[in-house]
Amino acid sequence: MTYTSDVSDLTEGDLAGFFAGWPQPPSAAQHLAVLRGSYRAVVARDDGRVAGFVNMISDGVLTAFVPWLEVLPEHQGRGIGAELVRRILAEGAHLYSIDLVCDEELRPYYERLGMTALTGMGVRNRAACG
Repeated sequence: MTYTSDVSDLTEGDLAGFFAGWPQPPSAAQHLAVLRGSYRAVVARDDGRVAGFVNMISDGVLTAFVPWLEVLPEHQGRGIGAELVRRILAEGAHLYSIDLVCDEELRPYYERLGMTALTGMGVRNRAACG
């Protein structure tokens, strides 16, 4: 497995198979635009194929948010997601706060990676994807 923060060579075709189980997943064009437009992104590749990714949006000064961590279903359980999280947190180590929102059942996963549970609020416009 190789990891890179360079997403300049990614294409829409590299991003197939992600967002399993999402009711309205983003299109490949949206996915690529998000990764390229992020403050930071880290991509995991297995023999050249994208196996996972994580991205961070930030003001670049004090705060950041990690909206997406995805690993292809056939690559899950191999520590790829944990390594992606470690790398994106290292990319933002100079920032005051890095926040992430996850479903309740994922809290132990992120806590094992050094994150602390917070209380948050949000709005989801599922019609905006796809």
